[in-house]
Amino acid sequence: MFADMTLAADERAAICDEFEKAGPDRPTLCEGWTTRDLLAHLLARERQPWTGVGMFVPALAGITEKAMADYAEMPWADMVALLRAGAPPWSPFRIPAVDAFANGGELFVHHEDVRRGEPGWEPRPAEPVRDEELWTSLKRMGRMLFRGAAPGVVLRRPSGEQYVVTTGSGVVTLVGEPGELVLYGFGREAVRVEFEGAPADVAALKTSKRGL
Repeated sequence: MFADMTLAADERAAICDEFEKAGPDRPTLCEGWTTRDLLAHLLARERQPWTGVGMFVPALAGITEKAMADYAEMPWADMVALLRAGAPPWSPFRIPAVDAFANGGELFVHHEDVRRGEPGWEPRPAEPVRDEELWTSLKRMGRMLFRGAAPGVVLRRPSGEQYVVTTGSGVVTLVGEPGELVLYGFGREAVRVEFEGAPADVAALKTSKRGL
């Protein structure tokens, strides 16, 4: 099902390669999670999607934790192989359109969570197809990602292309490559972005809640 190259397919292959290099015990940008924890999350999300309810309903957190723990007990190589194989037939992520829509950004962000989990990281080189798909996803999800921001938010690529996400009493322009802007929108701090705006507005944005 992944013969046609999409952001989701590319990032699936890339994060699996990264997991193989990193091993199960490397820290990630997901606070408190090692690479094993992160991979267990991805497997539970894709192979038992109904267990994800615990990430949004605290009273049901045990369901999510149990699903992740079950996958985390598997040998590391088997865990990586499962993710590389793609979603099983019963998963909605098996549908190509759902995979492309829901997994492109998700796998990109978590790939970078692995890459940037330790000091010394560098952004990946620009890649036109990937960056265009990430820019499109930003325009689709931007209002949700920055819904907690008090000032207005504008996203601008180094090329000058920009997108107005929200308006407010002030405005902050975030400048960076699409991948860096996606990561910042998802709440990551290990990013390369520049902030343009009044100091008080920039401070308000930096302390606001970001992500889904």
